[in-house]
Amino acid sequence: MRVLMPVPDHDFDVTEVAVPWRLLTEAGHEVVLATEHAGTRPAADPRLLTGVLFGQLGAEREPRTYYRQLTEAPEFRRTVSWADLDVAEYDGLILPGGHAPGMRQYLGSAVLQRRIADFWALRRPVGAICHGVLVLARAQDPATGRSVLADHRTTCLPKYMERTAYFTTAWRLGRYYRTYPAYVEDEVRSALTDPGTQFARGPRTLTRRGTAGDDTHAFVVRDGHYLSARWPGDAYLFGRRFLDLLQDTNGR
Repeated sequence: MRVLMPVPDHDFDVTEVAVPWRLLTEAGHEVVLATEHAGTRPAADPRLLTGVLFGQLGAEREPRTYYRQLTEAPEFRRTVSWADLDVAEYDGLILPGGHAPGMRQYLGSAVLQRRIADFWALRRPVGAICHGVLVLARAQDPATGRSVLADHRTTCLPKYMERTAYFTTAWRLGRYYRTYPAYVEDEVRSALTDPGTQFARGPRTLTRRGTAGDDTHAFVVRDGHYLSARWPGDAYLFGRRFLDLLQDTNGR
């Protein structure tokens, strides 16, 4: 199966791209990366490769290894453009996150949002993690003018995580952890018809992560053809559940 993964030119999250890519390709699926302009060689947020603050808060070793492998893969150099996408050619869609300033190219693209809305209408598997949920919150159903997420259950980066990361690092990094003035959770909740019942924040955590072999501290939400997760610590479970979603939706 072919899975589409849009990314900005730079600053996407290492783990949220590399881990799903690795799990999907290991399972025999093709991942197609899409950038604003075809042929762009994208780059992850460099701070996540070296450590955000004093060598800490970056991606874990295994996702960094997967990212290096991804940068050597043919699909990393053969990106397709958002404007030229024929969404019907894809069996699934993954929307990764990231918080650094370069993410605004991807999170704020009206062209990409229209393509995402077109894909959503196909009722094929869609997965979004962290800030990636904002793309869906901003994508409008052309029939209703509302967000495609309006009537679905979802999670995203919780406000307490985003706020803690910002206040911990602002003295040195400024607004590095504040992509937009509004918190991700607030914008996502505002797109929902009934956020009190539709939004799931998940168990409270700041440091404990799911791993390749342990999902104890990971959290995802599935609602029909849609899967969402909160942050890089959910990436392994997110990738595995997206594989299940592909099988359930397309393997009949």
